[in-house]
Amino acid sequence: MLTSLVLALVLSGGPEIPEGAHVLLRVINTVNTATAQVGDFVYMTTASPISVDGRIAVPVGTHVQGVVAHARRSGRVSGRAELAIRLETLTLHDGQVLKFSPKVASADSGGTEQRASREEGTLKQGSDVGRDAVRVAILAGTGTATGASIGHWTNGGWQGAGIGAGIGAGVGMATALLTRGREVELRAGSTLDVVFSRPVPLD
Repeated sequence: MLTSLVLALVLSGGPEIPEGAHVLLRVINTVNTATAQVGDFVYMTTASPISVDGRIAVPVGTHVQGVVAHARRSGRVSGRAELAIRLETLTLHDGQVLKFSPKVASADSGGTEQRASREEGTLKQGSDVGRDAVRVAILAGTGTATGASIGHWTNGGWQGAGIGAGIGAGVGMATALLTRGREVELRAGSTLDVVFSRPVPLD
């Protein structure tokens, strides 16, 4: 009987955070692909508790540490910004340090189109094509108005407006080509949802 009980305990194992569990993390230090370097530390705290077997095993405010695993700035002509963070340790209030490596499932957009790639756990910024088109259109419209005004005084009429539009569009295109796209940024206070890719023993 005693042997069977010991065997059952061994087979059942101790309490653990199961694979697939989610936890919300709050960022402490801002991370931006414009300045981030591989190896930079990232500090967070849990913004939601983790319950195991009906009890809170990881309370809100638990310290989390990770590092920047990959950072790529947005390009001027092509190439969207990317940021990958490797979470490494979860430090409980009693000082116990748990090794873990969850994947980022989602993150605050920061008012942009940055999204998390579930397969890679990487944050990627959205396309700037639409924003660049708006910039070109605005500058082309400004050029049209300026050209029309100049044409009025020089009797150039609509010809002046057309020239102005061309100049404005050219300036807009040059501006779009010389301006970097939006960066990926995790601001202090923002949150991200991570999912455990493997069980983490609590004992």
